[in-house]
Amino acid sequence: MSKAPHSADTDEAPRKKKAGKSLVVWVLVAMLIAGLSGFGIENFGGATAKIGRVGDTEIEANDYARELQGQITALTRQFGAPVSLADARSMGIDRQVLAGLVNRAALDDEAARIGLSVGDATVAAELGAITAFHGLDGSFDRQAYALTLQQNGTKEAAFEDALRRDVSRALLTGAVSGGVMAPAPLTDTLVAWAGETRGFSLVILDETSLETPLAAPTPAEVQAHYDANIADFTRPEAKRIEYAALLPETLGPEMEVPEEEVQSAYEARRDEFVIPEKRLVERLVYPDDAAASAAKAQLDAGARFEDLVAERGLTLEDIDMGDVTRDELEAAGDAVFALSEPGVVGPLPSALGPALYRMNAILVGQETTLEAARPELLKALQAEAAARAIADKVEAIDDALAGGAALQDLANEFGMTLATTDYAPGAPDNDAITASSAFRDAAEALGEGDFPEAILLEDGGLVAMQLVEIVPPAPVPLDQITDRVTAAARAEALAKALSARAAAMQAAVSGGATFEAQGIVTTIAPTDRQSPLDMAPPAVLDAAFQMQPGDLRVIEEPGFVALLRLDSITPADTTTPEGKELSDAIRQSLEASIAQDMAALFTQTVGQQAGIMLDQSVIDAVNTQLGN
Repeated sequence: MSKAPHSADTDEAPRKKKAGKSLVVWVLVAMLIAGLSGFGIENFGGATAKIGRVGDTEIEANDYARELQGQITALTRQFGAPVSLADARSMGIDRQVLAGLVNRAALDDEAARIGLSVGDATVAAELGAITAFHGLDGSFDRQAYALTLQQNGTKEAAFEDALRRDVSRALLTGAVSGGVMAPAPLTDTLVAWAGETRGFSLVILDETSLETPLAAPTPAEVQAHYDANIADFTRPEAKRIEYAALLPETLGPEMEVPEEEVQSAYEARRDEFVIPEKRLVERLVYPDDAAASAAKAQLDAGARFEDLVAERGLTLEDIDMGDVTRDELEAAGDAVFALSEPGVVGPLPSALGPALYRMNAILVGQETTLEAARPELLKALQAEAAARAIADKVEAIDDALAGGAALQDLANEFGMTLATTDYAPGAPDNDAITASSAFRDAAEALGEGDFPEAILLEDGGLVAMQLVEIVPPAPVPLDQITDRVTAAARAEALAKALSARAAAMQAAVSGGATFEAQGIVTTIAPTDRQSPLDMAPPAVLDAAFQMQPGDLRVIEEPGFVALLRLDSITPADTTTPEGKELSDAIRQSLEASIAQDMAALFTQTVGQQAGIMLDQSVIDAVNTQLGN
């Protein structure tokens, strides 16, 4: 191992902080293994190109390139698709990498200024803790160490220097942020807030809560709702697309399918069309016939089957066979299937020994004959044949389009169907063909002047399309969506009626009526702020934590109206195991956050004091080379 400068009294402290530094070490190793391999980056305008400095500590261009490429590689793995430098820069990755290098340089410069370093013994101990450098016996292997670094294109001296600086930085920031104690008042306040629970009751209103039935909207009310909410009934901007299509659903009926294929398809799906009679059965096995017979005698004398199961040390789940056919029961099949109603038979043989069988239900068999299944089978086979026929035409259609064929030419030559659709992403009234994601993707990418291309759909169909024009947003005529507008008008009227009814209930309870007399009461046990409610929106919980016991409040959310009463407030209890766990978690989180902020502030301060200089021309050169 190469030698390094040694500072007195610095070996013992790192040993005490070994666990805290192990993460730093592993980050460094991961960077080397993931970032150094296969780069092909030697220098940028010189072997010692720098992108800047902090104080007297220089930041190497190769370090910037290596870390930026490492981040791009990690993003590529995360997204499962290639990520370009431009993509990474649009996400701010280059700025994050640069900030990290500046921060590390600031700490390195400060460590050098105050003479902080660690000795060879500490570096050796850290190397010995890295399992990537271990041999078969689990200890540090000099050969494995050298080979790993060689494979990743770095030298031992460089690796050890980086490791030494990492540990020194950890010591420096640890000295600043170590031993942080969260202020007790802050911890207590957060624990009281997070640990407090509240119990409350709800009367959730629906249409049955109204004292008089809700009348259907009149035509005038429907028109008024349409006019007042015209934005809700306006179709968004759309692309008017002309397309030529070959679809299995249109070609299918023309396809001839031999009878033997229909019969073969039926046989292949026989299990779907012929469902045998089954029984729901439980099987209680005994070691021998005598024990099984004795159990049956107890049963005949009035014993419960469940008690016999418990005597065997089993549960009903243990003996449940589910739904079984006669053949699956083997020798016991005839006796079990002879029962015309639920009951117990046995002892009967089984693969595990003599057993009592309890039959719990009869599942009648179902059979769909070939003739009954023929339309379904024929349609599926015709669709498959149509998809094959379309596939046979893809190359010819591609060639025709490459030769400048228009959509009308495709219709004339290949029998494709011409149609036009106004496609707006997410519009509820898009044509059926837009259910295909391949069609939607192509339509959304389609631009003015684009030439038609052959596009394969998920069902084996094929389309070619071109943009006719952009259709501006426009209201959908009322007569085309009368049912939709009527339903919306009624929903609005119902919401108003329920709101008025809830307000009347609140007034009644405030005037002395009982809460329980207002409707079906749902009582919620004491709940903390973080626990979601299955039957109510988050607004209910938010309101409950703003009220005092006995307070009433009407909660109105889309599709939800309720009268809420707060029943109880239970302060956080830190004497319980759960309370202590919450308190410890909050305290540790606060201390970690404060320590992180202190370390970041310290790093920023020493960097500013030392002076930060960045050479944008070198940074741009690195980005240019990485982008090629």
